Amino acid sequence: MVTDLSHLAERLRRITAEVADSGASLGSGVLWPPGCVVTNAHVVRGSRAAVQLVDGRRLEGQVIARDTDADLALLRVLGTGIPAASIGDSAPVGSLVAAVGHPLGVRGALSVGVVHAVGPIRPDGRSWIQADVRLARGNSGGPLADASGQVIGLLALAIPMREVARFVRTTGVATP
Repeated sequence: MVTDLSHLAERLRRITAEVADSGASLGSGVLWPPGCVVTNAHVVRGSRAAVQLVDGRRLEGQVIARDTDADLALLRVLGTGIPAASIGDSAPVGSLVAAVGHPLGVRGALSVGVVHAVGPIRPDGRSWIQADVRLARGNSGGPLADASGQVIGLLALAIPMREVARFVRTTGVATP
């Protein structure tokens, strides 16, 4: 049983970026694949966004792909020593999950909960992960991770990483 979430929180903070679109929109993003940040499309509406890492570095992100129907966007960032998330697949109902984001400007906030539903909830059959984690403005695009720290989805209604990976592959960006 997990009793101390501090290591998990720190691991997730390292791969979570703060994403700001011209100062008008504030959200989060996951550093994945290497050299990129994946986030929700509603977080970045322009062609560029400011990306801040947990170590304080500010980078410029260039939007290289956006899918508004899937609510996904991919930004390329340049820098050295940028970590990348370890991704997993969806977690079953009842699994402990953790989310990190920047709700209301509070950087690196941790929220935990359980997966309470997995499956298609939209007419197009697209999969979503529903978890009872507390979210506020600024969490969108951040990681939803299992207890081992593998990112299984992006916050909003969590978009499963298999869907995110499919989107990233359409851009031609190599994924590990």
